Amino acid sequence: MKNKLLLIIVLTVFAGFYPVNSQNLSPYIKVGDSGKDVQQTTNQVSTALKSNGFNILGSYHPEGKSGLMVIAYTRKDLQDAVLQKKDRGALAAVLKVGLKSNGNSTTISYLNPDYLFNAYLMKDYDKHKAALQKVDGDVKSVLSPLGNVNKPFGGSLSVNKLRKYQYKMMMPYFTDPVELKEFDSFEEGVKTIEKNLSAQKGNTALVYKLKIPSKKTAVYGIALTDKNDGESFFLPIIGEDHLAAMPFEIILQGDTATMLHGRYRIALHWPELSMSTFMKIMSTPGYVEDTFEGLCK
Repeated sequence: MKNKLLLIIVLTVFAGFYPVNSQNLSPYIKVGDSGKDVQQTTNQVSTALKSNGFNILGSYHPEGKSGLMVIAYTRKDLQDAVLQKKDRGALAAVLKVGLKSNGNSTTISYLNPDYLFNAYLMKDYDKHKAALQKVDGDVKSVLSPLGNVNKPFGGSLSVNKLRKYQYKMMMPYFTDPVELKEFDSFEEGVKTIEKNLSAQKGNTALVYKLKIPSKKTAVYGIALTDKNDGESFFLPIIGEDHLAAMPFEIILQGDTATMLHGRYRIALHWPELSMSTFMKIMSTPGYVEDTFEGLCK
C-alpha cells in the first residue's frame, strides 16, 4: 500500500513538470480560409486585433506579390514583458499574421506566439509566464473565429529544444547574433538606419518599426526586395506557407545594431527544412547580413 501511495505521489509530481519540459510547439497556426480576398481579409484581421488592444505596426506584400500579405502587430503588455530580457528580448514584441490568396479566398495563418516567446526569451519566459500566456490566449481568441481549421503546422519542437534551438551541429544559436555596427549613440544608430531605409538602400523597404527610446531599443522589420537575391528568390524555395516569418529584423539596443544569424533565423521559422533545400539558399544568410550591414553605414 505504501509503495502504491509513493508511486502515485511520484507520478503526480512528474505530471506537474512534464508538460513544461516536453510540450511540443509548432511555429504557426492555420486559422483557415476567410472567404474574402486578401485586402478584405487584411481589414478583417486588423479590426479583430485592434478590438483586443493590439496595435498594427505595419503590413506588406512579401516578394511584392499582391496575393501575399503579412501584418505585424504588438501590444503594450507584451512589450513590457519581453523588454525585461536585455539580450534582444524586444524581438519577441512583434507578432505576425500571414495571408495567402488561394483563388476566391484567403488562407489566414499566424506565427505562434508561444513558439516565438520560448525561442527568444528562453528561461526568461518563465519569469513572465502569466503575462505572455495572456497575450498568447488573446491572440488565439481573436483570430480563431476567423476560420474553422485552427491547427498548428510547420513542424514542432519541444520547449526544451526550442529554448536552445540549433538547426545542426556547428550552426548558430539565438545567442550568436551578427553584430552589424556599433554607433556612437542610440540616436546616431536610429538616424543612420532610418535614413538608409527611407532611401530604400540595398533594395530594402521598411515594413514596421517598434521604437522605445526610454529603453534605447528599436526593432526594424525590413522587406528584401532585390529580385535576384531577396524574398522573391528564397521564399518560393523554402515555402511561402510560412510567410508569417517575414520580414527579417534589425534590432538596435543602446549603441549596437545586431540581427539574428540567418542560419538560425531561417531554420527556426522553417524547422522542417531539409538540408538539401537549405543548400539551395545557402547564399541567403550572407546576403541578408551584407544588406543589413549596408543599412547601418
